[in-house]
Formats: sequence, C-alpha cells, structure tokens
Amino acid sequence: MKVAKTVGILSIIAGIVMVIAGAVTWGMVSSQLAAERITVPQDAKAFGGEEVRGPLTAYYQADIINTHALDSTEGMTYAELGAEVRKAQEAGDEELAAEFQQKRTTIMNASFLRASLFTSVVSYGIAALVIGLGVMFGLIGWALMSLKPAVADVRADHAHATV
Repeated sequence: MKVAKTVGILSIIAGIVMVIAGAVTWGMVSSQLAAERITVPQDAKAFGGEEVRGPLTAYYQADIINTHALDSTEGMTYAELGAEVRKAQEAGDEELAAEFQQKRTTIMNASFLRASLFTSVVSYGIAALVIGLGVMFGLIGWALMSLKPAVADVRADHAHATV
C-alpha cells in the first residue's frame, strides 16, 4: 500500500506540474502571437478580421498566406519557380529570370511565415496534450491514493483450514 500511495502522490504532483506547464506554454504562445498584431484577412476561410491569438486564427492566417502567395505566382511553387529561373537563365532571358526570382522570393517568404504560424499551431496542440495528460496523471494519482488495504476474511480462512 505504501508503494501505491507514493506513486499516487508522485502522479498528482506530476499532473499538477504538467497542467501548469501546458497552461504557461499556451499563454506564452498566445501572448507572442498577440504581440505581432496580425489580423486575419477578410478573404480567409474563417476568422476574417480577427487578430491572431490562438490556434485556429493562426491556422487560418497560415492558410490564407498560402492562398495569396500562390495567387501571386500563378499557382507555381518555390521549386517550380526555381526551375523556371534556371530555364530563363539558360535561354539568356535575364529579365524573365529576375521576374521568376522575385516571385520565388515572395513564395519563400510566405513559406517562412506559414512555418512560423504552423509552429504556433503545433505548440498549442502540445500544450493541450500536456494539460490533458496532467489531468489524467492527477486522476490516476487520486485513484491510487484512494485505494484501501484489502481486509482478509478470517472466517473463510479458518473454515478452510479446519475442513
């Protein structure tokens, strides 16, 4: 029983630490996103006009950045634009190569912004996971602390011994 109580206490402590750590992480990511003062554009699939302060607004901001970036490159990706730059250079058309390179730089910057926003989304997910696990650890610890020692039925043992 001592082992169960010790593990129960440790589980409760671990659960409390995990809930606090997850909440602090959630709050820290939220405050950092809010400090950037990013507003989701009106043409986003959701949350248009709202400030990026949480996982959903960060996700939809990243999504609309990709939409705008692909619109500006006629749907061409970073890799595809790189191939077009090389083709234009090989053909001796430096003006076209510069145009493709400018579009490539735009899509590259969009990609960096999206990666940063997706990092925030993943951080929120991990924070939520840690909070959930903390609650589970706490409940398991509480259950272990609630265990009572088994009471032997002396009459049953005595009856079995005398038969």
